[in-house]
Amino acid sequence: MGDACGIGPEIIAKAFASGQAQGAFVLGDAGVMRRTLAQVEQGTALALIDSPRDLGLCPPNCVPLVQARGLPADLLQAGLGRVDARAGAAAAACIEQAVSLVQAGEARAIVTAPIHKEALSAAGVTFPGHTEMLQALAAPAGTAVPPVRMMLANDELRTVLVTIHMSLRNAIEAVTFEAVLETLRITDRAMRAFGIAAPHVGVAGLNPHAGEGGLFGDEEQRIIAPAIAAARAEGIDATGPYAPDTVFMRARQTPERPGEFDVVVAMTHDHGLIPVKYLGVEQGVNVTLGLPFVRTSPDHGTAFDIAGSGRADASSLIAALRMARRLSA
Repeated sequence: MGDACGIGPEIIAKAFASGQAQGAFVLGDAGVMRRTLAQVEQGTALALIDSPRDLGLCPPNCVPLVQARGLPADLLQAGLGRVDARAGAAAAACIEQAVSLVQAGEARAIVTAPIHKEALSAAGVTFPGHTEMLQALAAPAGTAVPPVRMMLANDELRTVLVTIHMSLRNAIEAVTFEAVLETLRITDRAMRAFGIAAPHVGVAGLNPHAGEGGLFGDEEQRIIAPAIAAARAEGIDATGPYAPDTVFMRARQTPERPGEFDVVVAMTHDHGLIPVKYLGVEQGVNVTLGLPFVRTSPDHGTAFDIAGSGRADASSLIAALRMARRLSA
């Protein structure tokens, strides 16, 4: 369900009302979803089910919901459009139970509505976001967490990140030979799993003009180019590093011109996500690569400024549902 104080419940209601959420169910709070359905007036009703196995018993034009365990009893008192520890605690509980369901084979994929990192922190959750929390939950007790990467994709562009939720100063330090090579391996495997038989991976540099031969930084020469060479030695079709201010234009797929690359690997969060989001958050989908299950989400946040107004656009959530179905089929 995402953060109860944000637009997650609203876009869920609208996705079901549109008829494009068939086969899905909500893991969340019945009170929050009833309030939302009354606000948006989409002609749908809530159908409480005990488990995903009861999904086929639900009548049409309803939102099937499994009540998540351990949610704050006063969650409905958390005001819309603001950071609240109760909403953070509820979001974390829903994520934990969702992972349990897919690990038990009761669901095929997880689609997460937006959460708020400050609310998670206020609830005492130590993970900075969905990706890191899912990574930890995916590992059986006593085993190492699986290496994962964040991909943002729409119909025109795919980008995978070497580093994600950390300060830019720390992200630069985290761009290592091992991190870049591991990202290229994860990206190549994911693209093949998505049905691209021979993916061409374009690699963005870190510095302006990809370092301009060392004039503007030597990370390309010391780290990124050697990692690309190592990946190519393993049979991965990766090329670069290319100037990060132009590689995304070259990769963009349009009806007029096919892109030069199937996916771009970017070194830092904003390097990679700004181009995809600029093309339109309505169709963008976040996919976590490397998990032992499918996880997608919309490419936008909780939008506290419009929470409860009825103006939230469900397009990105619908695209995330569509992607989850395709990847888990």
